[in-house]
Amino acid sequence: MIATTPKPPYYAVIFSSVNTENNEDYSEMAEQMVELASQQEGFLGIESARNDIGITVSYWQDLESIKKWKENTEHKIAQETGRKYWYKSYKTRIAKVERDYGFEKEISE
Repeated sequence: MIATTPKPPYYAVIFSSVNTENNEDYSEMAEQMVELASQQEGFLGIESARNDIGITVSYWQDLESIKKWKENTEHKIAQETGRKYWYKSYKTRIAKVERDYGFEKEISE
């Protein structure tokens, strides 16, 4: 689902990753992190897709909210676990969203 975000500006944290063969408990931890992030002040929404490369984009009100999320104790544990077991490689990028636009088709039955 496409995240519903407010009028810009706001921030996007783009997390791209390539997983190892060991994916035990990965999905459960990812779900827990989405739930935890959604409870954080400044969280606006999230979008995620995974094939060969996983890409998760989370949206935040400001840089301070992103910093607090990065420092969250449970999130830090998940990061360490990811580095140790799940990720071959990853990269995190933070971008300021200055414009957004889109289209949503209404589907009638």
